[in-house]
Amino acid sequence: MQSPRPSSAPAAAAAPGGPPPVRPATMLLRDLLDVTDAFEKSLGAALHVNPTDLDAMQHLLMSGPLSPTELARRVGLSTAATTTSIDRLVALGHVHREPNPQDRRGVIVIPSPASRVAAMSRLMPMIASIDEALDEFDAAEQAVITRYLDRVVGEYRRHAEDPAADAQPPGDPAARTAED
Repeated sequence: MQSPRPSSAPAAAAAPGGPPPVRPATMLLRDLLDVTDAFEKSLGAALHVNPTDLDAMQHLLMSGPLSPTELARRVGLSTAATTTSIDRLVALGHVHREPNPQDRRGVIVIPSPASRVAAMSRLMPMIASIDEALDEFDAAEQAVITRYLDRVVGEYRRHAEDPAADAQPPGDPAARTAED
């Protein structure tokens, strides 16, 4: 679902019982999440992998070789489901298993150089163009943007780690009264 396009005008007041109004910057964050999902689907299609396998590949590409147990922990899957994912990635030539040099009974999963190149050839131009967008702003503006995004990331983490944080909207007087 695509979010409405933001305007420079302030958000209108919410209809009674409707969702709270949001400002254009917040609406753009929703758009960012949508296009991030679309990009990941496009990357997965280009690599011929499903979202679960793409997530596993991303961890391997960013962290390097991992044991299946550590990969399972990072992607939040059971070890059996992770083994199935690794099997699919091996069959596609994206990864291979090697004996674990720290544990001769175990294995590590290693991304193939060709898959690393294929993924990075899609990722790096996008990352570079996003980074270049900052060149349009002076140092003070970049500091504000960075501070804002840091706060946004912090809020996402807080709400991901503590479902109770979703119970009261920020600034809700009832929430402040209960905390005081």
